[in-house]
Amino acid sequence: MKRLLTIGLVLGMVSVAACGVPNPKASDEAAQTNESEKVSTEITIASNGGKVERAIRDVIAPKFKEKYGIKVNYIAGLSSENLSKVELQKNAPQIDIAMYAPLDVQRAYTKGLTEPLDEKSIPNLSKVDPRFVAVDKVGLPVFGYVYAPAYNTETFEKNGIGPVNSWNDLVRAEYKGKTAYADITSDFGFATFYSLAKANGGSLDNLEPGLEKAKELAGYSDTFYKNSTQMIPAMQQGAADITVLTSYSIAELIESGVPLKMALPKEGVPLQAANFTIVKNAPNKKAAQDFLNFLITEESQKLFAEEAFYPVLKGMKVAPKYEASIGLKDTDPVFSPDVVKLGEIRAAWTERYAKEVTPELGKKVKK
Repeated sequence: MKRLLTIGLVLGMVSVAACGVPNPKASDEAAQTNESEKVSTEITIASNGGKVERAIRDVIAPKFKEKYGIKVNYIAGLSSENLSKVELQKNAPQIDIAMYAPLDVQRAYTKGLTEPLDEKSIPNLSKVDPRFVAVDKVGLPVFGYVYAPAYNTETFEKNGIGPVNSWNDLVRAEYKGKTAYADITSDFGFATFYSLAKANGGSLDNLEPGLEKAKELAGYSDTFYKNSTQMIPAMQQGAADITVLTSYSIAELIESGVPLKMALPKEGVPLQAANFTIVKNAPNKKAAQDFLNFLITEESQKLFAEEAFYPVLKGMKVAPKYEASIGLKDTDPVFSPDVVKLGEIRAAWTERYAKEVTPELGKKVKK
């Protein structure tokens, strides 16, 4: 009897000890499960200001909160600024979603600042037009646009200047320095540069023809602008008669009363999209996935279309009220540049541009 009690006590102690020994692997798995299933009440996104901010913060985010009960905190900034913020917070992320221009999506990815995207976590991903995708399974296209020339029709008619039918038509003595072209450090400027190369027999593998044409462009321009926040007022105030902007900015200028026409050069215009990424180790990853999925529902895409953005879902078009000003037909010349290639060549060409093109500013302007 005493022996049986002893055996029972030993077995009981072993059992208790076994229950008390922690299993590191099990703990890690549980932590991961709890993290992925964590119920969030808010998320933070870093995205553009202006029309983009108004569309998301004031229109789409409230609808998302109504459906999911999740508040969207909005930090406005340019794509490059968003990238800097995310990189600074790399070891302790506070931002869940970051919006980037296509080239910055690639930069964020190579820096290890993004989470992978898939149809399991974002089911509507399968409905996206692949032409808008910058980096597959990394950036989610949310609204599209083209970089295109736009010109003041009243000034052109008054001065007898013909329409813009080619990227080479950006280079004209008749403009007398009244241009609003961006510096190559801006995506607007880089798009203008590689489009000029394309118009003169070049390619992303050979931008030399673009460099030579850009020198002429500089000669007939008083200055290069740093970004669209400087270019747009120049067009509004009559300081410039021709520019290269995004289609949605052109539409906004037309709405404000500026007599502009968006040109579609015969060589084509680059078709791109603002891409949203989930930040690596985002504090509210599941809620961020739900928000991205919500952004590419038909409901949200219609709201973007009403703000002059091109919807990214297959078959959807810009809102009817913008068809006349920035609408695209299936036969219009558009192209999707190789973002990875652009990222590889940009630094070297930016350096050459600064040394060879920028010094030519204003040399051919007729006073």
